[in-house]
Formats: sequence, C-alpha cells, structure tokens
Amino acid sequence: MSRTESEKVVSVSARGQATIPKEFRDELDIDTPGRVKFVRTEEGEIVVRPITSVTDLRGVLEGKTDEQGRSGTERLREERERDKASEAALRQRYAGDDETDT
Repeated sequence: MSRTESEKVVSVSARGQATIPKEFRDELDIDTPGRVKFVRTEEGEIVVRPITSVTDLRGVLEGKTDEQGRSGTERLREERERDKASEAALRQRYAGDDETDT
C-alpha cells in the first residue's frame, strides 16, 4: 500500500450493510443519509465513490425492469404520452370554454 492509501476494516451486517468510516465520509464529502456507488475497476478492485450529481446515477437501472417487464425508459415514455394526452384534453376543454364565454 502506498503512502497515499489508507485502510480501515469494517464489519458487514447480516443485511449486507457496512458503515463507511467518518474519516472517509469527511474526505469524500459524503452526506448522511446519502448515496454512494461501488465501482469495479479494470484491476478488479471495488472503489466507493460519492454521488455528487444526478448524472452520477446514470446506468444504475440498466437491465432492470418493473413487474410488467418494462425498462425505466419505457415507463418514462409511457408516462410522458399519458401526460401529453391529458394536457391535450385539458387544452381542448378549456379552449372550448373560452369561446363560449365571449
């Protein structure tokens, strides 16, 4: 281990939880409660990285589906289509009301 590396041993609970030592949380500016991501490097090491923006979450749902087998992208598209239809119906409804009021 080089001089720039430090090491702490932590326990893993029966639920798979481990506490990130305060020294590392402070150094990486990890808020609690918060989120981190685990990254496997090309060398096979697991690295803990803080989530600093929404873009850090990109890819976390890749390959995951809901109970109907839809991906996150598919669900989002369906929801946007429903929103567009609802908005169009509201526009048509209230545009019609404006014409009858004059």
